[in-house]
Amino acid sequence: MSKPLVSIIMGSDSDLSIMSPAALFLEEMGILVEVTVVSAHRTPDRMVEFARNAHLRGIRVIIAGAGGAAHLPGMVASMSPLPVIGVPVRSSNSIDGWDSILSILQMPNGIPVATVALNAGKNAGILAARILAATDPELQQKVISYMKTMEEEVLKKAELLERSGYKTYQPPA
Repeated sequence: MSKPLVSIIMGSDSDLSIMSPAALFLEEMGILVEVTVVSAHRTPDRMVEFARNAHLRGIRVIIAGAGGAAHLPGMVASMSPLPVIGVPVRSSNSIDGWDSILSILQMPNGIPVATVALNAGKNAGILAARILAATDPELQQKVISYMKTMEEEVLKKAELLERSGYKTYQPPA
């Protein structure tokens, strides 16, 4: 893969700490990504151009993070044939993140946006990988391996907790 398959966009560079775990996870899976700022409100022409042309550049999934009114994921989804995963971001002007969650979640019929939890950039990356893995057996095996690793980590912690007891349990570093 020489061109990015996933585009990660955010309304502001202040969202980068929330969105970068998506890029890191996808890169661990061997998926090329592009990461940039596209503001629905401050750069509407850039947003329109991005949304209408992402599929023509070979992008297959868009992850869009936004805080506050969080119009970016929905507006991009309204103009792109690609799946859009929205990441609600708790921003400085946010109402505890609920405004972002509801703005992304409550899309009208015909304009779907998959929505992950508040500040859950990594989950957006995992979902993007799963979408791509539906038609890529090699990537699907990587996703299965990741799931198995998570299972093993939980089982080790469960065994340690059961062995040591809840009063003396110390989570592994």
